[in-house]
Amino acid sequence: MKTISKYTKFVPYLYFLSIIIYWFTDLNKSEGISAYPILLFGIPFLWQLIKPNRKLNFSLGIVFVCLSSYLILAYLTDLFHIINWTVSAKKFLFYGGFLVVVNFLMSLWIVRNSIRKVF
Repeated sequence: MKTISKYTKFVPYLYFLSIIIYWFTDLNKSEGISAYPILLFGIPFLWQLIKPNRKLNFSLGIVFVCLSSYLILAYLTDLFHIINWTVSAKKFLFYGGFLVVVNFLMSLWIVRNSIRKVF
């Protein structure tokens, strides 16, 4: 049980790295070399796995909580029909809904790690 609790603090970083790798491979198929700057987004998460830093950890958590909150706000506007979305936008919102919720939870987990002084 100790080994599981020892490595659970790395779950959010591995999650975001896997999303970045998926995003890169998906765009690399169609865009080619112009997809490589996406890999730069993975540097802070990789750095947290190699040499953890509390300030960077807290900054990553807050930034992604804000971004996820903004996306959740977009879902609420769709729910209350404040903005009329096109059919393709509604389809994108439906498929991305799970990703937004998981991003928000992982961001909160990163903030919790930085508050609990896990590193």
